[in-house]
Amino acid sequence: MEIQVYKQNGNDNSTAELSEKIFGQPFNEDLVHQLITTYIANGHQNTKGQKNRSAVRGGGKKPWAQKGTGRARAGTIRSPIWRGGGITFAHKYQDVRPKKINKKMYRAAMRSIWSKLASEQKIIALDEFLIESPPKSSQVKEILSGLGFTSALAVLPNINKDLELASKNLLEFNIQTLNSIDPAELLNAKKVIVTSETLESLNKALS
Repeated sequence: MEIQVYKQNGNDNSTAELSEKIFGQPFNEDLVHQLITTYIANGHQNTKGQKNRSAVRGGGKKPWAQKGTGRARAGTIRSPIWRGGGITFAHKYQDVRPKKINKKMYRAAMRSIWSKLASEQKIIALDEFLIESPPKSSQVKEILSGLGFTSALAVLPNINKDLELASKNLLEFNIQTLNSIDPAELLNAKKVIVTSETLESLNKALS
């Protein structure tokens, strides 16, 4: 399978051969679903929660006598109807162990995602991704415009600081590296920009 390699201005430069083992596999929906749910679940910090009336500190003493004060009966200042009290149906803190997916399944799922992108012609290859100093958002917009689209996900082998600075304020453009790729975002991307170096690294990582 061949793919056209473009220059940043959108002109044809050369072609690159895509490995059938990585970009020509059938889409395994169940395996990809397992990978994405595992990735999302492991991204949760599990630090959100609320305290019910038994978990809130204080409130051991009865605020006032049961009778004779003219006020409503109260047994604790930590009642849910009191300010500073517990939550009636509190969302509990969850101690969830991280899910695991082995390397063989991960590679197979990623090959399935990349194959789907290739079959839908969403992969755009560049010979290189260069941003002149000082980095500006207009440079990224000009590159996207030259390629013929307005939004994309760039997958690079390593961090490109100049490109990150230039695209920091662009909601329609995102950057990921092969070591920290989000499979859900990759699967849902309208266009995926890769470099020749990215393709080489993919062949090594997923073969």
